[in-house]
Amino acid sequence: MVDFLKLAQPGITELSPYQPGKPVEELERELGIADIIKLASNENPLGPSPVVRASISGQLAELARYPDGSAYQLKDKLQAKLGIVPAMVTVGNGSNDVLELVARVFLGPGLESIVSEHSFVVYPLVTKSLGAELTVIPAIDFGQDLKATLAAISDRTRIVFIANPNNPTGTWVSKQSLLSFLDAVPEEVLVVLDEAYAEYVAEPDYPNGLELVGDYPNLIVTRTFSKAYGLAGLRIGYSVSHPDIADLMNRVRQPFNVNAMSLAAALVALDDEAHLQESIRVNNEGMKMLTDACDQLGLDYIPSVGNFLTIDFGRDAMPIYERLLREGVIVRPIGVYGMPNHLRVTIGLPEENMRFIDSLKEALSGGVKEALSGG
Repeated sequence: MVDFLKLAQPGITELSPYQPGKPVEELERELGIADIIKLASNENPLGPSPVVRASISGQLAELARYPDGSAYQLKDKLQAKLGIVPAMVTVGNGSNDVLELVARVFLGPGLESIVSEHSFVVYPLVTKSLGAELTVIPAIDFGQDLKATLAAISDRTRIVFIANPNNPTGTWVSKQSLLSFLDAVPEEVLVVLDEAYAEYVAEPDYPNGLELVGDYPNLIVTRTFSKAYGLAGLRIGYSVSHPDIADLMNRVRQPFNVNAMSLAAALVALDDEAHLQESIRVNNEGMKMLTDACDQLGLDYIPSVGNFLTIDFGRDAMPIYERLLREGVIVRPIGVYGMPNHLRVTIGLPEENMRFIDSLKEALSGGVKEALSGG
């Protein structure tokens, strides 16, 4: 029997498959329960707006035809709405796809990327899959230490990944800290600023990466329609960079990597400001519900500017996760991020948030009962 592991590239053998949040259908099969809510994958609980759904339906008659591989209309809309020059845009099958394109162009054996502890798991995945080295910088208060990151840059460094805000912690890098970092980074080192949750952030010191790309040729900003725009199931994202970088990424991008329905939906979603603002309002109110509940329960949490809250239980969180599953509530354990005592909870609709809070109280009281009984 052939040992296929020996045939694979060394970086691949070090990886584990990405584990998404548990699907509702899987929990239904496992426990035989219904009325399940999923607060595990940072999805927009409102979903796409009615006008976006209509736009998707309008594409059904054209499914036999390939989409516009250049995404001309979407790039034109991005220019009109956000002031982005089309030549600076690379579209992807979600922003994860764009992150991989960056890595494919600039990483390889003998080179490295730098990431923060507790940062998005896709950064190590795309780095190691290409045989490049990964340097992890210890976090400060669960956030990225840009001074230590700068000090770690060597002649092997090609990419620094910065998630702002970061998943799964919800922490963010301030504008002044980012500018100081960008001013000091060698021009041949690319800085990938992952802004998947940017639309949710209202902090006055939060930087808008799209406004900085013109001043820093080595800066690449990634955005997605999966979160605030509610299009996670369609998988569409994009990056904004110097035109030369965008050109290189487009050389390795798969033809038609974004489908026609995704392009149509994103085009309409950019114009639906009312739905975006409603999504932000629901998120803000839901975040307050969850943080107030944690305060009342005496639970620590990491202040978050995303659409999720990461809660610290001060002990292994898996038993609490399992109890929540039995209550029909799916959240996200994040031991893979080096945070075994934490659970990440997506902000849902008001009734979903209350369901989680009630189930959490039940799960916590169940843990007390088990401890008293020696269970």
